[in-house]
Amino acid sequence: MSHPNPPPTADQEGPQQSTSQWANKFRGANIEDLDPPPALSVHPQTPIHQALLTAFERDYTHLTVLHPETKSLLGYISVPSIKSQLSSKAISETDPVEKAMVSFKRKGRTYKLITMETPLEELQAFFEGAGTGRKEEFAVVTDPARRFVLGVATRGDLEEFVKRRPA
Repeated sequence: MSHPNPPPTADQEGPQQSTSQWANKFRGANIEDLDPPPALSVHPQTPIHQALLTAFERDYTHLTVLHPETKSLLGYISVPSIKSQLSSKAISETDPVEKAMVSFKRKGRTYKLITMETPLEELQAFFEGAGTGRKEEFAVVTDPARRFVLGVATRGDLEEFVKRRPA
């Protein structure tokens, strides 16, 4: 299943929704400071019920989908979206994940590189749609060469970090 607005965004900076407005809020912290849990990935042929069970066991809302041999990132699944598709009977629990996943479109598109070293104000700007006008709920965190998926950072992770950090 294709999704009209996949989460990675283009690298261009559009209408400057300046990251400096969040600099004081995050005080130099980066994604590594969020201490994101390791990425949890499934394969395209994994049954939906198994992917949901895996997500629920770890309280994850998003799982990445990797190619079984090359381990390349193909897309992601969103638990809330899958629940909605199940209740509308668009998919069934025995269908493969690929039927419900959001595929990343690679051709002609530059994606925002988000690593453990990415400052939190850049992550906030990514979530707010700086440069694209499209708000995002999560980000796939990779190594600088984009060879490995290291984790997933969500808006909720960012909000929790701000709550935990002393003023």
